[in-house]
Amino acid sequence: MRSVHHRSSCRLPPNYRLMRPLVTTGWTEPMLIPMLAFGAGLVVLIWSADRFVAAAAALSLRLGVSSLAVGLTVVALGTSAPEVLVSGSAAWQGSLGVALGNAQGSNIANIGLVLGLVLILAAQPAMPGLAGRQSIALLLAMAALGVALYDLHLQRPEAGLLLFGLLVFLAGTAHQARRDRRLARELQQTAVGELTATGSPWRLSAVLVFTLVLLLAGAQLLVWGAVSTARQLGLNELVIGATIVALGTSLPELATAISSTLKRHHGMTLGNLLGSNVFNIFAVIGVAGMIGPGPLDAAVWQRDYVFLLLTGGLLLLLIAVYSRRRQPIPRIYALPLLALYGLYLLLNYRALIA
Repeated sequence: MRSVHHRSSCRLPPNYRLMRPLVTTGWTEPMLIPMLAFGAGLVVLIWSADRFVAAAAALSLRLGVSSLAVGLTVVALGTSAPEVLVSGSAAWQGSLGVALGNAQGSNIANIGLVLGLVLILAAQPAMPGLAGRQSIALLLAMAALGVALYDLHLQRPEAGLLLFGLLVFLAGTAHQARRDRRLARELQQTAVGELTATGSPWRLSAVLVFTLVLLLAGAQLLVWGAVSTARQLGLNELVIGATIVALGTSLPELATAISSTLKRHHGMTLGNLLGSNVFNIFAVIGVAGMIGPGPLDAAVWQRDYVFLLLTGGLLLLLIAVYSRRRQPIPRIYALPLLALYGLYLLLNYRALIA
């Protein structure tokens, strides 16, 4: 006689497939590997990014490229190489939410967290040049990003427009540097300052290739670890990208800003943060959109872009007001910046537990 199975009496929970690894192997094994991969990928990414930029600068100078051109390239690569590779890798793996969360979350962290912490240490001078060239570039970048994200679908033509904006930004900076001796000197000093890699062109080329491979491997590890952890816990990939991944890839900016402030090189901090945010919008999101276009979570627009406008708008307002007064931005403004970033993290946390 054939036995009868009553499915209703042993109905499985809807998230059984998610829970099954935890049930069969225990929570430590499936969770530990992605978390270790994330940590290892972050360490490799940050270590190799610094050496890749140094080798690229040294090789270019030895091959006769002008220090001004190398300075422009170093500024671009040095501020956002981790974000570009992580977001590109995430888009390649079909995790566009991680890519967009990383790009916008990094910009919000750069202004709210990094600048907020730096202002606690010292007031930051807002030079008149910042209120013109770079502030306008950031304003245009945020506007272009809003147009690209408004329909909650990032397409290749929109990503191409962002990449075109990057070329215009770099060309405009180069043109301004030819007219502004102070800017040209700063860019040239940046190029020479990155000349830490030594050796023949062949040796530098080998270092360049080796560190590029490490960069790619680190980005892959970090993205796989973050996405795997999010999926095993049933978490939103966009939130993971906007918080944990974005904080990880913003560590170089945080370290650079604090180091510059402690060494009393105050003029570099605001310029580096502005340039990094412009590059993150144009290059990071542009590259991700070209590699893996697709639909977006509504929170990309409703939460992340809104906070990008709030933090970016406050920064531009402070630069406009205090550069006109020819005064440094007071330390008291660390409070609203850190409060905005804290509120952003709180909203992301609530999205995780909802």
